[in-house]
Amino acid sequence: MSHGNARLAPAGRLILVQRIQSGRAVAHVAAEMGVSRTTAWRWWRRYREYGPTGLVDRSSIAHTHPLRTAPCAETRVRIMRHLTRRGPVFIAGRLGMHASTVGRVLRRHRTPLLRELDPVTGTIIRATRRSAERYEHDHPGSLIHVDVKKLGRIPEGGGWRLHGRGERPNRHRGLGYDYVHTAIDDHSRVAYAEVHDDEKGATAAGFLERAIAFYATLGVSVERVISDNAFAYRHSNVFRAVIDTHGITQKFIKPHCPWTNGKVERLNRTLATEWAYSQPWTSNADRTAALPAWLDYYNLDRTHLGIRGIPIDRVNNGRGQYS
Repeated sequence: MSHGNARLAPAGRLILVQRIQSGRAVAHVAAEMGVSRTTAWRWWRRYREYGPTGLVDRSSIAHTHPLRTAPCAETRVRIMRHLTRRGPVFIAGRLGMHASTVGRVLRRHRTPLLRELDPVTGTIIRATRRSAERYEHDHPGSLIHVDVKKLGRIPEGGGWRLHGRGERPNRHRGLGYDYVHTAIDDHSRVAYAEVHDDEKGATAAGFLERAIAFYATLGVSVERVISDNAFAYRHSNVFRAVIDTHGITQKFIKPHCPWTNGKVERLNRTLATEWAYSQPWTSNADRTAALPAWLDYYNLDRTHLGIRGIPIDRVNNGRGQYS
């Protein structure tokens, strides 16, 4: 594949061969295009042999790997690792192989590291940030993730991001925090967020009520809600009343496993990067006022890599309309 500073991309190669095809000398065309005669001849020969498809970059991957460890030897390495739960040096000594070869075999087959295994049973016991199985619900509203993002408040005139760590106007401690309550649909990734002064049960319940109404305007009915085990979600009677009123199934993540609620955790990170800390704000009110516009951008224009598209496109399909 051609790199960013390459003299000739496929379009430039086509120009080169067209000039040679017109009857001009290869050396003259090469000088004009800023490449060597060897390069010009290479692309001219490929064009004559394969046509326009010959001007496309070829894969650099080898067709064969004659020096790769034989499959039967790799199987012996994996069996030895399973039976002994020892490292590459020990296994290599038993099998008459190089330790580096054993290490490559284990990495190729994604064998867990010894520190991740129970030394007696061989069971994986170390927590990981990656779930064993990725999931996505098959229609909007099937599952809504909710969470709270805590942000330090900005003093009037701007904080340290605007003025630096030294003296700045209205500098004083105890400004407190904003609590950004967030929700995101598991299937479409359409998001909803509000800024509040706390994360109490009544506040979380009011946010959930408005989030349900927001999704209803899109033609989406919320069926399930998943959250962490915060007090407001697990023990608040007001929050539970909203769940029961709308006939929603409430789910909780496994303790100390935030990646189970990873979609809203990723939303919080994106929200912090692209909104909360995207610029030095002059006041807390200015930052809060900019949130609705960013949410519109997130839902309507921003391509989401997880779904390879724009969130609202997964909801609309001729049914709902964002407002």
